[in-house]
Amino acid sequence: MKPNTVGGAYNTTANANGGMVVPAYKTATHQLSLDVIASLSNILFYKAQPKVNWYVLAGYGIMAADVDVDALGPNGGAYNYGNFNFGRKKKDIRDELKNLHDKKYEQNAPSQGNRIQIGRNDDNQLLRHALEVGTGIAFKVSKRFNIGVEEKLTLPFDDYLDGYTAGAFDGSKDFFSYTSVRLNFNLGNPNKRVEPLWWVNPLDFAYNELNSPRRMKLPTPVLPDSDGDGVTDQFDREPNTPAGAPVDSHGVAKDTDGDGVPDYKDKQLITPTYCQPVDADGVGKCPDPECCKNMVQATPCASLVLPSVAFKGSSTKISSDNEAILSSVANSLRSNPSCNVLVTGHAGAKGKKGGVDLSSRRVDAVIDYLADKQGIDRGRFIKQNTPGESSTVDLAPAN
Repeated sequence: MKPNTVGGAYNTTANANGGMVVPAYKTATHQLSLDVIASLSNILFYKAQPKVNWYVLAGYGIMAADVDVDALGPNGGAYNYGNFNFGRKKKDIRDELKNLHDKKYEQNAPSQGNRIQIGRNDDNQLLRHALEVGTGIAFKVSKRFNIGVEEKLTLPFDDYLDGYTAGAFDGSKDFFSYTSVRLNFNLGNPNKRVEPLWWVNPLDFAYNELNSPRRMKLPTPVLPDSDGDGVTDQFDREPNTPAGAPVDSHGVAKDTDGDGVPDYKDKQLITPTYCQPVDADGVGKCPDPECCKNMVQATPCASLVLPSVAFKGSSTKISSDNEAILSSVANSLRSNPSCNVLVTGHAGAKGKKGGVDLSSRRVDAVIDYLADKQGIDRGRFIKQNTPGESSTVDLAPAN
């Protein structure tokens, strides 16, 4: 029981119960509101198409509340709670009160403020301003249909919406809270209208245009290669390499023996490190071994160092890298016109018939290049095939 702090409809029952009453009320509300909804999903720019929309809302409303109370018993008499036991469980108290009250709600509830003459009993509609706040979450099923759950609070700043006010005993105000399940269907022609913007990522158009342009006209990429070495100027560390010079993946002219002279200038392509430094043509000067200084000098051909030529797969074609190597060999042979060359091919470890044929054709390709392209006399070459690494052709002095 509570003290009768509002009087009016409760006075008869309060007088019969020592100034105490049990508020019993029935409230019907009508509300007109304007809410602003803010979506929190649009901050997730990294998601192309959001499937979940979490939002918050706030707004202003005008509420009409019809509040009536059941303050009198049958025949208009007072309710008597003298023999009522309020020390039991709340459920038992509620059940007995339901049996005691007649549920007629025959009188207007006490109130303060404006009224209008609408409702179950005239002059019982309370007009109140209200603040609304809430939050909700919606789940997208398709472009037209989505479902959601929403929780909304209405705060009218009035303590009479339950037919009773605690007055000085309690400074709180009444409010409404309800949870709703929302089923939303988007109307309109989808070809002429867009779906609600909270389902659209603001950057979605830009993402789609970058992935598969429909409206943007992108220029054809231009990757200039000034020296024509196959490495674009953007990545070329040596943008003025002479035409035909072999280069690495950075566009820098190759230097096979690391003597500081690029292959396209090097007349001695493979110079041993003990023969370096080299001259401007890449030719080194090898010192005589200590053990041989007093020996008779060997013929120039015996000291001639010639490289090997490597082939890839089953190819017999002289590659651009091999052309540079054989050009160096040709320069050495021109400098030593009395020297002959032993050209050795390898038929593989087991010397299969097919391997012998491939080895012979590679030996012929090397000799043809030196004779036809570099002008070396064919009579200076001696051919042979032996077991060994089948991907190489070895060159060595024959004198």
